[in-house]
Amino acid sequence: MILLNQKSTRFFIIFFLFTALSFGQLKTIKGKVTDKNGLPIPGASVFIKNSKIGTNTDFNGLFELQINTDPKAILVISYVGMIEQEVPLGDETYITIALLDNVESLKEIIVIGYGTQKKSDLTGAVSVIDGDNFESRSTGQIGNLIQGQTTGVQVLTSSGKPSQGLSIRIRGTSSILSGSEPLYVVDGVPTTDTRSINPSDIESISVLKDAASAAIYGANGANGVVLITTKKGTTSKPKVSYDSYIGVSQVWKTLKVLNGEQYRDLMGELGLTTDWNTYNKNTDWQNEIFQDGYSFNNQFSFSGKTEGTNYYVSAGNIKQEGAVKSAELNRLNFKINLDQKINDWLSAGTRISYTKYSDIDVKDNTSVNSGGVLLGALTTPSVIGVYNANGSFTSNPFQNWENPLASTDGLEREYNNTRFLANLFFEAKFLKDFKFKTNYGIDNSNGVYESFLDPNRTGYGRAIKGQAIRTTNTTDYYIFDNTITYSKTIGNHKVEGLVGSVIQKFKFDNSNMETRNFASATITTPNGGSELIAATASKSEKSNTAFISRLNYSFNDKYLLTANFRADGSSVFGPNKRWGYFPSVSVGWKISNENFLRENTLISNLKVRASYGIVGNDQIRNYAYLGIIGSGANYPIGGSAQPGTYPGTIENFNLKWEESTQKNIGIDFSILNNRVQLTADAYIKNTKDLLLEAPLPTTTGFDRAVQNIGEVQNKGLELGLKTVNVDTNNFKWNSTFNISFNKNEVINLVGEELYLGDIAGRGGAILVKEGLPLGSFFGYVYGGVDPTSGNAYYIDKNGASTFNPSEDDRVIIGDANPDFIYSINNSFSYKGIGLQIFLQGTYGNDMLNATRIETEGMTDPKNQSIEVLNRWRQPGDITDIPRASFGNTDNSRLSTRFIEDASYLRFKAITLSYDFNQNTLEKLNLSNLRFYVTGENLITLTNYSGFDPEVNAFGGSNTVQGIDYGTYPQSRTILFGFNITF
Repeated sequence: MILLNQKSTRFFIIFFLFTALSFGQLKTIKGKVTDKNGLPIPGASVFIKNSKIGTNTDFNGLFELQINTDPKAILVISYVGMIEQEVPLGDETYITIALLDNVESLKEIIVIGYGTQKKSDLTGAVSVIDGDNFESRSTGQIGNLIQGQTTGVQVLTSSGKPSQGLSIRIRGTSSILSGSEPLYVVDGVPTTDTRSINPSDIESISVLKDAASAAIYGANGANGVVLITTKKGTTSKPKVSYDSYIGVSQVWKTLKVLNGEQYRDLMGELGLTTDWNTYNKNTDWQNEIFQDGYSFNNQFSFSGKTEGTNYYVSAGNIKQEGAVKSAELNRLNFKINLDQKINDWLSAGTRISYTKYSDIDVKDNTSVNSGGVLLGALTTPSVIGVYNANGSFTSNPFQNWENPLASTDGLEREYNNTRFLANLFFEAKFLKDFKFKTNYGIDNSNGVYESFLDPNRTGYGRAIKGQAIRTTNTTDYYIFDNTITYSKTIGNHKVEGLVGSVIQKFKFDNSNMETRNFASATITTPNGGSELIAATASKSEKSNTAFISRLNYSFNDKYLLTANFRADGSSVFGPNKRWGYFPSVSVGWKISNENFLRENTLISNLKVRASYGIVGNDQIRNYAYLGIIGSGANYPIGGSAQPGTYPGTIENFNLKWEESTQKNIGIDFSILNNRVQLTADAYIKNTKDLLLEAPLPTTTGFDRAVQNIGEVQNKGLELGLKTVNVDTNNFKWNSTFNISFNKNEVINLVGEELYLGDIAGRGGAILVKEGLPLGSFFGYVYGGVDPTSGNAYYIDKNGASTFNPSEDDRVIIGDANPDFIYSINNSFSYKGIGLQIFLQGTYGNDMLNATRIETEGMTDPKNQSIEVLNRWRQPGDITDIPRASFGNTDNSRLSTRFIEDASYLRFKAITLSYDFNQNTLEKLNLSNLRFYVTGENLITLTNYSGFDPEVNAFGGSNTVQGIDYGTYPQSRTILFGFNITF
């Protein structure tokens, strides 16, 4: 038994009374945390400032705290991605807090290679296209989201087909025969096929333009890098969204051709006659192949986030029927994005997308006698109908050139592709300042093209008794990368370092089979044909290993330094040059943070940047450095042919990367509280050691081989301007203006001259030569028409007129490269009404209108343009259109006659929308409801006489640019749609 003395007893009594009094002063604080729409936020952090007393909100956003009574206590409420709030408690016992999205904070953080960075800390040339740009543009192609939205990036829309893929040039074309497409990276997984990407799933796009920002991708970064980040959950309460539109499209222009009487007159001049009573139709072939195209798009998504989980699930379907008959596209997309915080130091995530894609192509860029649909519509005589009495397609009266519907309707064809793109990553924090991330991604694609030519419906089908083709292409790709990041701030010094490794591998599996001689159209697969024409199959692999590193350093938030280094090893290059090394360094100075400008009320931001770096290009065929064995050198033994092989190519163990060195100087400047923002960059990019088929000494036994020779230079200036013109409660007006100048030049080609782009049977239209830009047109100088003979004459190299110029008289007659590209975007909003007007254009680029060679040549029985009504007919006629002359191509040589100014300004998209106000939304229990109508390509201002100034018959070719040869044009489209969010 312990006895307490009087002093101890008094102590315990006082202690008990004090404790009781303290507990008597506790009070309960209750409340609710919501977002701006009043939706509860579960998992929000609620605590008393400068204490350890706190809790989290429950699923309904409710919280309860017991605290000591303190009139000065402050409640702090925070949630990921939202602005933290501090609320003085006073005598309050129940509090409702509405947190706002931290939009500016989210915009400030942008995606770069293998990480993120504050936009204000960037030292390289990086452009960001975010959700604000996407919301105003509903489209099925990501190229439409990029075009005109940033400086230095040209989206080449070489065709208006629904199936046309994306082709981008970042700061010009850097290669001659290797690939010039940028590297596309979707959520950390590199890819090449952008047609299967659903634009509705994209959150932001970062374009790495200079070597300093792209060097982290080393051998894949010479053409720039496009980083595509898909969406995540944005609200604590689950959000369900449904977006839909329906659209109609038409060609925005048709061309006038000869009617039946005019055609008969022309054929008479060519010496061709027939019983015209038999051919008395009046068919408008452009009307037959052009149609009202339709678009149907439906997108569904389900997303949300809690303190530990972020999820986004979507499904979508888009169907398009083109403005040219039979052109179609159908795409189904499914996507799951999931991020999970496992504990305080470990998190994981996955990005999964599955796409089922199909399209039906239209044959263009070729003449009617080769099945060209567009040129067929222009050159097929109107005097014939669509079908013969037996149901087959009609033909030109003088040749077996079937009408264009034989190509659209007479050939069954379809391309189908399934694609699985996914990655899984884990991120672990350790030793306080370190972070480890491991990522494994795959991109598996399986494509099948099938076609069947009926043995009876078409003339060609009857000639070969039907044809079936089946081509398969399978690609398996994986990437495995591991990185460690160190981040530390010590006083005014902020350091971030990254090291890591990357392993990539491709596997390609291709096969093709063609059979002919079908008994009927009952069986349409190759097994139905009795004659095997072709059967091939091949496999190949390509692998890459790399080590990466980066250092970011900032002092006093004024002076910035970034350095990258990557070492790449690739299986496509020779063992002597297999490894390439790609360093870069960039610096920045935040002048606006200096003391002499810190108090300046006019200047909001002023930063200058400079960078230098080296990146590579490995886009050549697999095994290019090896001596390949060719097949087909068969030889007879015993009276029968036996298979034989031969040396196909010579080995080159010193084959290495194309190497691009780039210097960049930039400035970011904004005034008036960022209401006016200007970004300017100047650059010089030199690409050397080009991968070219170059001549060899004949003693080697080969005439040419892939070698590292030559150099191409791009240099330019980019200017981007953003302004907030009006910003009131009811009315807002924002503008952006982008303009980019780029000069391309072949610096060194070791004396070689390449003649490329054979068109319309007139030879090469493009000359690649030292001192010239890629895309230089090469031909004759057209002088006019001799009034006496009606023949065309040309100007020779001595300036004299001649009817028979030699090849030496050919000169540079045009340039497909624009002097500059530009875009203007104005966005207006008044209460719930929104109007966006987006204009895009080019200036100074030429186009070879090779379509006119077919429609103004007057050398064969094809129909012609109405321009030939002005042709020479008799001595003394003064005109610039030569006479009709069967088989005579001298009057329609590749010359300045067919070179046109293809500059244009296009109203690319105009959108009128209405967003319902908050009161209406609350009554409907909705978060958002928006209706809109969008017009695409509504107006095109151009002097170009063809279908469309924004096309190229040779697609995304590096060298053969700016040629229109019956190319599928852009369409004028009207979309009606709505967005609804629950």
